[in-house]
Amino acid sequence: MLQEEFENAASRSKEFTKRPSNEELLELYALFKQATEGDVSGERPGGFDFKAIAKFDAWEELKGKPKDQAMRQYIDLVDKLQQEYR
Repeated sequence: MLQEEFENAASRSKEFTKRPSNEELLELYALFKQATEGDVSGERPGGFDFKAIAKFDAWEELKGKPKDQAMRQYIDLVDKLQQEYR
């Protein structure tokens, strides 16, 4: 049930008529990655790839969060953003 809700929210997240803020996009990204892959792994990107660094850092902040909790937060965030960006 939760998995289906999560997959539905992931589909709905692509239907926003306006682009969410960078902070909201990073939160969506991090929650999605935590829900699907678990804790971040690998080295933090270096150099001037600021987008990759921001994404890594946002995901790393969720380290230790259970996948089901990340799924629920992702669903709630998509629901909230869908109200704002439809």
